[in-house]
Amino acid sequence: MDWSQIPDLATVSLLAGAFASIAKQGRTRASRIWLICWLMICVHFAASIFVPLPHATGDFAAFLSLSSLADAGILFMYSTIPYHDQISNRWMLMTLLSTITLYLGLLTLAPLGSWTLVPAAVLLGGAPLVIAVATLRSFRHHLRWWLVGASGALAIYLLCVQNRGVSGPDLALNGLLFTLYAGCCIHFWHIYRKNSAGALISISGFGAWALVFLIGPLMDAYFPAVHVQGEVWNLPKYLVAIGMILLLLEEQIEHNKYLALHDELTGLPNRRLFQDRLKVAIDRARRQSTSTSLLVIDLNGFKAVNDSLGHHAGDAVLKSVASAFANRVRRCDTVARTGGDEFSVVLEEPTNRSSALQVADSLLQLLAKPIQADENSVVIGASIGVAVFPEDASSLEALCIAADLQMYRDKQDLGQSTRVEQILRTDASTCVDSAVEVNG
Repeated sequence: MDWSQIPDLATVSLLAGAFASIAKQGRTRASRIWLICWLMICVHFAASIFVPLPHATGDFAAFLSLSSLADAGILFMYSTIPYHDQISNRWMLMTLLSTITLYLGLLTLAPLGSWTLVPAAVLLGGAPLVIAVATLRSFRHHLRWWLVGASGALAIYLLCVQNRGVSGPDLALNGLLFTLYAGCCIHFWHIYRKNSAGALISISGFGAWALVFLIGPLMDAYFPAVHVQGEVWNLPKYLVAIGMILLLLEEQIEHNKYLALHDELTGLPNRRLFQDRLKVAIDRARRQSTSTSLLVIDLNGFKAVNDSLGHHAGDAVLKSVASAFANRVRRCDTVARTGGDEFSVVLEEPTNRSSALQVADSLLQLLAKPIQADENSVVIGASIGVAVFPEDASSLEALCIAADLQMYRDKQDLGQSTRVEQILRTDASTCVDSAVEVNG
């Protein structure tokens, strides 16, 4: 038995445990697949301990070790595939797992020079092409065609080297593993092209991991006197593990930043981000001697929806209203949820009172349509307050107060009237408190 694998097994197991602990805080599809991959790497090292055992036991341990390593590479690539909900991606995954596992089984368990390696290599290269062509209409992506091309090139390489005497199986194995982990490097580079430590370390680690299967055989062939410790060849694995841990931490930090500035229910900017954007809009308007309009919207009858249909129905209404408002304004404008049933809109230049009133009117028209709340259909109204900088106010605080006062007047006079000219409301305390925070 090869007890020298114990330190590597222990190290990878600790890294996998750390990875699992971090991934648990924010589970994603990619993190779940990565965890499976690292558990398979642990199986690879554990099985390697038993490879020196004689006869069938050692052969099976070698097959389990190699297939775990290869399948982990396939899953690493699959974790980065765009449009993963496409059924063709799952077919491609199952095809690669089955054909490569079959080939490794024949390579390690079949007699040297077995004829069965030929159809297995052809299947490894041809099956992905068949799936890509069969699903061409439903899914097209250049990574898919890179994968098909790499599988085809690998199959040709295997057919050329796999039966070259005693060295043939080693050449075939190294070529297969090099292709898989070079593919991981390419896939991760395509998805994580950003200047972050996690991305750079992961991509570099996969590149070094692939080169191990190229440089190792070359050194054995041309520099047999140079002995490199096995731990050195395993360093790229540790780099990839550390890089992926950093990627998860970076994604969690980005997610926390997003949550700090956005409403969790609707995904709209929250009060803090809204006030920041309003301040920027006012500063820009002041520098350029232009206008900025503020709309504050309070939903009428929303409390009755919550009381009669429940909070789930109320949440559904808020999501529908948020989506409708966000789709109505321009990309340069801001729609935010600034309270329980309160929304605010910042209209940037070009804007004036007339255009702001037109936007307010269109928002009221959107609310005039029935909204689906769970299994019920409800109709709610709104009061909207409009204030224009610098006509109505010369500062952020004053602009919020002006809009708020107009809103309260509209609330008092609303009754059966829904005229936009009665210019509308939001929460003044929210505006003023947040304005103080923004202006420091």
